[in-house]
Amino acid sequence: MMNILRQRFLRGPNLFADTPCMLTLVDPGPLAGIVPAAIPGLHARLTALLPSLRSYPDPAQGDLGDLLEHLTLELQSLAGSEIGSVEKRAVRKDPAQCRVVCSYQFERVASQAFDLALRVAAALIDGAAVDVEAGLAELKDTVADCAIGTSTGAVLAAARRRGIPLIRMTDTANLFQLGWGSRQKRLQATVTGNTSYIGVDIASDKQLTKTLLEQAGLPVPEGDTVRSADDAVRVASRIDGPVTVKPLDANQGKGVTTRCCSEEDVRTAFAHAREHARTIIVERFLKGRDYRVLVTGNKVAAASWRRPPHVTGDGVSTIDQLVAAENSSPARGEGHTNILTRIPLDDIALEVLHKQGMDADSVVPAGTLVELRGNANLSTGGTAEDVTDLLPRSTAQICIRAAKTIGLDVAGIDIVCEDVARPLAAQGGGIIEVNAAPGIRMHQYPSAGTPRDAGDAIVESMFGASDGRIPLIAVTGTNGKTTTTRLIEHAARMTGLNTGMTTTEGVYINGELTMEGDCTGYHSALSLLTAPDVDLAVLESARGGILKRGLAFDRCDVSVVLNVSADHLGLDGVDTLEEMAMVKEVVARAASRAVVLNAHDPLCVEMAGRMAPGVEILYFSLDDSHPVLRQHLAGGGRAVYLRQRNVVLAHGRHEQRLLDERAMPVSMNGVARYNVANALAASAALVAAGFHTEAIVAGLSTFVSDGKNNPLRSNVFDIGGVQVVVDFAHNCAAYGALSEMARGMAAGQIVGVVSAPGDRRDQDLRDIGQVCAAGFDTVVVYESESRGRPAGETARLIAEGARSASPEPGRLHCQLDAHEAIRFALRMCSPGDVLIFGCGSSLSELIEAIRPDMPLLAEKITADIA
Repeated sequence: MMNILRQRFLRGPNLFADTPCMLTLVDPGPLAGIVPAAIPGLHARLTALLPSLRSYPDPAQGDLGDLLEHLTLELQSLAGSEIGSVEKRAVRKDPAQCRVVCSYQFERVASQAFDLALRVAAALIDGAAVDVEAGLAELKDTVADCAIGTSTGAVLAAARRRGIPLIRMTDTANLFQLGWGSRQKRLQATVTGNTSYIGVDIASDKQLTKTLLEQAGLPVPEGDTVRSADDAVRVASRIDGPVTVKPLDANQGKGVTTRCCSEEDVRTAFAHAREHARTIIVERFLKGRDYRVLVTGNKVAAASWRRPPHVTGDGVSTIDQLVAAENSSPARGEGHTNILTRIPLDDIALEVLHKQGMDADSVVPAGTLVELRGNANLSTGGTAEDVTDLLPRSTAQICIRAAKTIGLDVAGIDIVCEDVARPLAAQGGGIIEVNAAPGIRMHQYPSAGTPRDAGDAIVESMFGASDGRIPLIAVTGTNGKTTTTRLIEHAARMTGLNTGMTTTEGVYINGELTMEGDCTGYHSALSLLTAPDVDLAVLESARGGILKRGLAFDRCDVSVVLNVSADHLGLDGVDTLEEMAMVKEVVARAASRAVVLNAHDPLCVEMAGRMAPGVEILYFSLDDSHPVLRQHLAGGGRAVYLRQRNVVLAHGRHEQRLLDERAMPVSMNGVARYNVANALAASAALVAAGFHTEAIVAGLSTFVSDGKNNPLRSNVFDIGGVQVVVDFAHNCAAYGALSEMARGMAAGQIVGVVSAPGDRRDQDLRDIGQVCAAGFDTVVVYESESRGRPAGETARLIAEGARSASPEPGRLHCQLDAHEAIRFALRMCSPGDVLIFGCGSSLSELIEAIRPDMPLLAEKITADIA
């Protein structure tokens, strides 16, 4: 029996592809190691069950994961879910696992399709029966629940072509966000975020609409509202001619009856209309054709002649049979799910037939056209022919004025006239309705005439030439992400922009914490991109978030990859530095403008050759003579580097000094080399994003990495003359950098209070111990998060590594409790010493450790970081 071990939806660029994918890990059970192609008759049974797979390469070739992928994709497609092709990257497979990566349109559908694929594959392999049709029927129901309306889909397709990012607000609602941050717009069907609520309310009241249009001097048919059949007859008598009877506030042509000439007609029509509203409009029937004019913003985007649903006789078939034949067309579907809607042969249609002396069983002579509705709405089976090019300028201006009078940015203006090519006034034509949220199927997919991209016209009215994107900078790497992210955000905010930032500590808008926690993944980034008050976003993008959900954005302006070093190896299928580099490269590949890379890191340098054409590479370096840097500048590239303690921006041979490294508080007077590197990377990112050097210098020279502005990133506290540095360090590279910094600070000894999360591999923990023993004079090992290990095991492995590097007695101590470890280490220190407290999860650990002996100092630190 095969079982799903883990399933993840990678909703943005990810390790496997640049587009969304569903990742599933399967326990193959007794099928482990079995190659589908080796199972006799499997391919024949597969294609007999799913004949559509015959056009694919033999899905029984490859491993079990390949078979499940083919099945999942095909089942989604058969259920009506549009699955685009995805170009997957080669990622090492664990031979002990069955891994399936496939594209999807809707998450619920994909998950359900995979469950069915598992059942199908197991049955095929066992030679057992499986009811695919029942499973497909359930899948189709799920697709229907998740489906996007045709009109909405046309607008979204136009937005995609313009490069505007899209976010569906829920799995099933037709509510979308187009664009990001302060440039976002909302869309629901064809109602935009700019659509006036009052305008929609007016448009839903047909009589109020008529009144306002009449006051504006626009042509409308005379009429009145009624609430009884007797009143309807009286109004019709006063009009003295054919009338139209319709509900006051219904839509899609519901309850509308036209050409009512007798009292009986009016009473019957009133009864139909009353099924949809209490208040009914009776108005003069305008003779002529029914046209819909789409107004978007300040222009007419399209115009269509709407024809009532009809069939044409063949001399043999009944009307019922003719309607059934027409409804079997692939172009027709239920509601708004297809280009056309199925024609209902309901009571209204039968009444229309009765007026023509026919019923559903009538056989109509060949070539005779039979109308089945008095109105021409597509939602009741009508068709449309494009007439945009025939519309006179005067009629177009009337329609634009009508939309503005009601207060709609997108409106469907229904007009009736004999000939749309002639001015309305010359033929007694008029406006019969103004529609908010107009359907645009008739314009996108007319039955005749030129298709008009009404979706694009709506998008243009919303965004103009903008793509709706705010500047977006993404930062990744093993160490230094948070500090670099904060440096970039701080400099940008000082220019007056409303900034958003995600970090390991939380989500910030304009420097204010809005969400607390480790916010370096998909959901945190999405919370910023949907925030309407953010002009620029800086997103710390960590390994875990990339692997669990992918990126929350399809692309960013600038990507920063700081470094790739040993950390989190052995987790989530990433076992080597090269594989970790592939994870970080996901962020680099998302850049559309520039990528900032570390010239000292070979794995970062390798990424440069795999970036998309036109994406600029900027390097940063602590060594102005580094060969990678020199070669890049010789080729005319840009870089930021350190020369004689000065931060220098260079473009080819041209150099510009920005500031002395010691002028940056984050550098701790130049001894924190890793923070200098972070500042260089931040400078390069800001340059690539288009910021002036003055703004960059102002940002770097005013950012302070203390417990308030950058907690757990080399925060320094003076405790009785001992310089205590609290840092999040939890891997070899970070502890090595801290020990180097401490050497530049200390007048005496350096004591390291160290730990690491327990989910690291045994050798990784030993390596951390070795690095700490080499860098610190005295090492005190404590235990932080065990993450599944027995109590004390993590500390034992770190201590084991430390002893192997430095066996001298007195240099290594173990205190499993963090507070006890800090107090123990402080007792060993004298004024002038430096104490490094690594792997800190909170500054409160230091505060609570000193509180028993130094309560006043503990309170002061608490107040300083608040």
